[in-house]
Parts: sequence; structure tokens; C-alpha cells
Amino acid sequence: MNTQVLLSAPVFDGKEQMNIQKALDKGFIATNGSFISKFEQKFSQRLKTHQITAVNSGTSAIHLSLIQLGIGLGDEVICQSFTFCASANPITYLGAIPIFVDSEKDTWNICPVILEDTIMSRISKGKKPKAIITVDLFGMPAKHHEILAISKKYNIPVIEDAAEAVGSLYHGKSCGIFGEYGVFSFNGNKIITTGGGGAVISSNVGAISKARYLSTQAREDTHYYEHYEIGYNYRMNNLSAGIGLAQFENLDRKVNKRRAVFDAYREMLKDFEGISLLEEPDDVFCNRWLTTILIDPKKTGFDNEDLRLAFQKQNIESRFLWKPLHMQPVFLDFPYYGGNISSSLFYQGICLPSSENLSIDDLTRIVSVISKQYKHVLK
Repeated sequence: MNTQVLLSAPVFDGKEQMNIQKALDKGFIATNGSFISKFEQKFSQRLKTHQITAVNSGTSAIHLSLIQLGIGLGDEVICQSFTFCASANPITYLGAIPIFVDSEKDTWNICPVILEDTIMSRISKGKKPKAIITVDLFGMPAKHHEILAISKKYNIPVIEDAAEAVGSLYHGKSCGIFGEYGVFSFNGNKIITTGGGGAVISSNVGAISKARYLSTQAREDTHYYEHYEIGYNYRMNNLSAGIGLAQFENLDRKVNKRRAVFDAYREMLKDFEGISLLEEPDDVFCNRWLTTILIDPKKTGFDNEDLRLAFQKQNIESRFLWKPLHMQPVFLDFPYYGGNISSSLFYQGICLPSSENLSIDDLTRIVSVISKQYKHVLK
């Protein structure tokens, strides 16, 4: 069988192993140790204006952000529908109600027009939303200027889910900094990885200090265990932080390689009728975490499921775009505002292998599978 081509494989450059060994030698492998603070400092310097608390997942970061905003039982939180369930699950942890909003075509992220319509509709029903969760999907920044204008107009804070957008820029500024809180993920398939990990960021130093306190079981600074609040076991461990610190040194190179993969696909697929890629709007720099394509079956003669199965036969990993949350069985009872943009993206789209270490031979092999689908249709 052909060698497997993964969708988004982590790449390690050597210092990860060195940092892990240092942590093991010193015996600091849990939620204390120097690598955690060093990782936070490095990331904070990159963001320039924000403080950071490193946690064990992007999901934890969203949960902590919602807690800080005072979200509780029966509160409504607007959330982009076209995203992974982790964007919305923490809303339900708190007994709050997710209100799902459709995407727009330029970035595939939350539509500002529908967002404002949603807010007005909920207010008319006597229930003003308490927060807005936006997403920078596949590393593509949302329309933050328009979203923030709406946020300010109605005095509703924004949590920016930049889990997939490490290294992406919007009008020259890092994704993650545009809301009251920003969230990142360092899962095993992300641009940089800590194995499992995440971060919550904010320009509010006190809020980040509180998030760090909550992430360590809300333990008081005493020589014995004392707790005045309910906390969570969410802190990033020192081993993960050591991996992340080594990864972070190569962030720009990793982003550039992902973007080179996208550029290669764009060139190789330019003459394939019925296949399109998501381009960058003006003043946007996308990290191209995953290269995605849309397939028009009327022009190609095949759809995303046909292509997924063809890839699978050749030991090439691919996957559909996110199934919108308003279509998920677990969320069917919650309100949804919008049309069929996100659903059509799901039915037409597929993620191509996008690892930074893809070779020309790998890319040629992937594209040849797509090419053969056209030929198969003509038979």
C-alpha cells in the first residue's frame, strides 16, 4: 500500500525532545515548571498587547472566557454555526443557550449582517445575548472590524476563537486580539502543537490572572489547600509547554510552508473546472492551516464524498469541512439564524492534506487522485 499522507501532521525539529528531557531531569512534568511561563512570555511578546494563560485545550480557554464574562444558566450566547463543536460546547457547560448564526461567502466566518439581525431579533424577544463567539475558520480571519462595531453598538462582548489561526493577521494585527478574550489551540494537528493545549488571552491583566487562578483549581496562595471558588484542572503542563516553546521558535517558517502548500495547490488545480479555493480578502494574511476546496458536482461530475473515498483508497487522509452546528443532532433544539451558506459549504467542501512537510511528490500524488476523478466520470 502507498505510504499514508496525513491531513495535518506535526513536524518536530529537535528542540522539543531536548526540552522534554530537561523537564524530566528536573522532575517538573505537571502544572509547574519554567517552560510554562516561558511559553506564555514568548506568546505574549508575539501578540504585543495581550497577556496569556496557557491551558490544556482551546475548549478550556473558551470555558474560562465565558465564566469571566459572567455567563450562566439561561443566558444566550451567539456562536458561529460553521465551526467545530468545541466553539459551542462550553456554552452548554454553563447552562447557557447557544444561538447559531450563518456564515458569509468571503471568509466563511460569521456574517456581520445576520449577526446584527440576530441580536435585534433576540432583543425583541426580551432576551439580549450576553456574548458573541466568532471563529477564524481554517486560519482565515473573520470580518473583525464589522463585528466589533456591532459588538460596541449593542454592548455585547466578543470571544474570538482563533484556535485555527495562530500566525494569521487581520489588518496587520494578530488574530486572537480582537475580542474581550481570544482563544488558541495547540492540538496535535495545529500550526504549532503542544500535543494537547490551548491559551486564553486578553488585554485585561486582571482577567488573565483570574483565568490562571481558575485553571489551577482556584487554589489560594497558602501553604495548605484552600479554595473560595470552584476551579478547574485546566492548566497546561510543563512537558507540553516545553514542546510548544520549541515549536514557537519556528512559527513563521511553519506558516510560510503551509502557505506554500496552498499556493502549490492553487497552481496545480487552476485548470480543474468546478474546483475553487478560498482566497484572502484585502488586508488579510491567512496561515493556511488547512487548504480547502469546494467542488461543484454539476461541473466536475463528482462530489466531495466521491473524492474522499478516492483519497481513502490511496491512503490519503482528507475530511469534509465542518458540519454546521445547527445541523448537529445535539444542537437541533437551539435557535439558528441565516440561510444555507454554511450548509452548502459542508456539502461541497473538503480539506486537502496540508502538512508543512508535504513534498512535491506528495502534492502530485494528491492532485492526480483528483484528476483521475474527472477521467473516471468520462468513462
